[in-house]
Amino acid sequence: MTARSWAATAAVVCAALPAHAQVEAIDARPLPLATRRLPASADECAVWRREQAFARSVESHDERAFRSFLHAGTVFQAGTPEADRGSDAVTRSWREIIDGKAIALRWRPGIVQIGGEPAIAVSRGPYILQRTQAGALVYRVGMYQTVWVRDGRDGTWRVLFDGSATAGQPVDDRAAADRWVEDQPMSDCAS
Repeated sequence: MTARSWAATAAVVCAALPAHAQVEAIDARPLPLATRRLPASADECAVWRREQAFARSVESHDERAFRSFLHAGTVFQAGTPEADRGSDAVTRSWREIIDGKAIALRWRPGIVQIGGEPAIAVSRGPYILQRTQAGALVYRVGMYQTVWVRDGRDGTWRVLFDGSATAGQPVDDRAAADRWVEDQPMSDCAS
């Protein structure tokens, strides 16, 4: 999802906040793991760990690392008119998210699957979007979906397509968001 899309989503949620709300800092903790684990192959776990490292590049505000996960022809907010095409455009549109000062996007790998083509994988998992609006933190949770492709030259998995898999929904606070994330199953790849 592009920064523009995240910002627009957050603005809708935040419009009803009271003007006197106290300013809070962005909560930078990674997301909790799932309580329900599903079997996964070694290759699926390799993609799971790559997705986890991709999420951590944003958590650590490392634009260079973030960019290293992108296929040159990547498409973010795939399947929408607002899609960003190419690693340069995606990196530019994600700067505010990577910076993490006013908006934070945290996600963790959920279920990773590889089908009949061993160089293509899909990863779907939960995210928490938090943003400071009108002096208070607001939270949304939802599911993302990423298509990964393995580079035939060096064997590295890179993001080809990425986007929201569900409409985000508001939650009261980070504790409620964490509980929602813990309820979303994941491939049994965490070490």
